[in-house]
Amino acid sequence: MRVAALLMAAGRGERLGGAEPKQFLPLLGRPVLRHAAEALLRDGLVDRVQPVCAAAERERVDAVLAGLPALPAVTGGATRQESVRAGLEALESHAPFFVLVHDAARPYVPAGTVAALLAALEEAEGAIPAQPVADTLKLAEGDVVRRTVPRDGLFRAQTPQGFRFPLLLALHRAAPEGATDDAFLLEAAGHAVRLVPGSEGNVKITLPGDLERMEASMTAMMLPRVGTGFDVHRLVEGRPLFLCGVEVPHALGLDGHSDADVGLHALCDAIYGALAEGDIGRHFPPSQAQWKDADSAAFLRHAAGRIAARGAVLANADVTLICERPKITPHAPAMIARVASLLGVDEGRISVKATTTERLGFPGREEGIAAQAAVSLLVPA
Repeated sequence: MRVAALLMAAGRGERLGGAEPKQFLPLLGRPVLRHAAEALLRDGLVDRVQPVCAAAERERVDAVLAGLPALPAVTGGATRQESVRAGLEALESHAPFFVLVHDAARPYVPAGTVAALLAALEEAEGAIPAQPVADTLKLAEGDVVRRTVPRDGLFRAQTPQGFRFPLLLALHRAAPEGATDDAFLLEAAGHAVRLVPGSEGNVKITLPGDLERMEASMTAMMLPRVGTGFDVHRLVEGRPLFLCGVEVPHALGLDGHSDADVGLHALCDAIYGALAEGDIGRHFPPSQAQWKDADSAAFLRHAAGRIAARGAVLANADVTLICERPKITPHAPAMIARVASLLGVDEGRISVKATTTERLGFPGREEGIAAQAAVSLLVPA
């Protein structure tokens, strides 16, 4: 392993308030923690992410990061310094050459930041992104200003911070408590720490309002994409009927290579279309035996994974089922809940409804069921 990244998720976010730790708060439909991990991995330069969290949240963190190249979460300590040391100890057997240390509460890492850090580490033992201080600084006692502090040469440190792994591990093992960040350990030991350009967009969610500002900032950097999908299968005897991930009681079921869930198939096609990544047949060819009678939930999970892999966000999805029978309305709430769960979004982003063809055509003759879907995504520009 050449490059590993510690994802520090043991904090409670007390300044933000609320019962939920800030790394689990939803941002554009996904937890902040998930955004932070994807941001580290997006350039393809980080081999594995090692999350560090509270003992009681390890399973939850692993679930949030499912599908990403992430190692099982390890338990952090009472301080950030102890937590970083625990993460480094967990990585020792993987022997990475470089390690990045990143705050789980920083969901956006600008493109090029990781590359700049790694380039700097070819010559220096440590490197951090930083922004020069632009505001006038005042030293105060209570609410009274005592003096103005010169800001020349002052920088605001951000994460991810990058280091040569063996050195950082050795310094953590030897250091007393009290380091404000990992670069401080190198500074105290006389090692060079290089600065690379930081970004105003690399915000650590700390105070009330930060989440809303981050969401507005991330949305502004995305472009809307729309996709549509359509599917149809005939009704036959001896098959269960699955629609939008829910088994619906009916005398007939849909015939197909998989479970023939027209609702999920149309939705997958809409997602793949919005991403310009073909259709469901391209990703799951019906000629392959492994998809025989497969649960179409696997297809939608894959489509959701493609959304995440592209750094995109599902704004909403709308599915229309076209049939005379069975009646869809009684089952619509369960379908909405199932689709939202598979896509990892709030139910308010999902619509499932039905219509008939007024007894016209094959749906009107109850020979089959059709579905059409439309999705809107926000995709990084």
